[in-house]
Amino acid sequence: MPDELLSRLRRFNTDYFPQYQAQFKDLVEQGQHPTTLFIGCSDSRLVPYMLTGAGPGELFLVRNVGAFVPPYDGSAGHHGTAAAIEYAVLALEVQHIVVCGHSHCGGIRALYGEVPNEATNLKAWLDLGREATLPVQLSDEALRRTEERSVVLQLERLMDYPMVRARVEQGRIALHGWHYVIEAGEVHVFDVNKGAFVPASSSEHSGTGPYRAAEPGALFNEIDDAWAPRR
Repeated sequence: MPDELLSRLRRFNTDYFPQYQAQFKDLVEQGQHPTTLFIGCSDSRLVPYMLTGAGPGELFLVRNVGAFVPPYDGSAGHHGTAAAIEYAVLALEVQHIVVCGHSHCGGIRALYGEVPNEATNLKAWLDLGREATLPVQLSDEALRRTEERSVVLQLERLMDYPMVRARVEQGRIALHGWHYVIEAGEVHVFDVNKGAFVPASSSEHSGTGPYRAAEPGALFNEIDDAWAPRR
């Protein structure tokens, strides 16, 4: 059986790397200075560099099931996502934090179904998205709404990180909530003033975070009458 991964590694070295060798050399000598922390779902269909047009050294990436952000509790622990957030903000001094969910997300769908008993870590991890679920039977519309609600939930959770909140309030960091619609090839960005996700093709900005000094509290994560359980 051909070793496709080995072939790809060799193509990177012979075909791709020479085009960017000088840039990689500079990134080694000068260090990395990414401007954006990108927290995205691990789904293979979500490709951050394709979405953003970014090149080497521009994005600091965190990938996990569902694009979830763990709560900040102030205690030391072994949590990769939390550590990456702290490193990106405190050491790399990023100017933007993007939380990017997507359509047809298996992690979000799993919130409405069964998880294998062997997947003990996955079960615990999925609890980070429970608050975004709707009290209805799963449908395409409910899944989309839950995916979007989860993105905003993670933005709200980011604001509980002291180093993030301080810099957002100082105007040093901007938060962005994105929902990538795979089948349409378009990202919908969260507009806090409209309380909705807007296609990037018609949006006036790349998304606004959950912080508004005049109106604290949860945003967009509401359960309106239209989603009330049917009797």
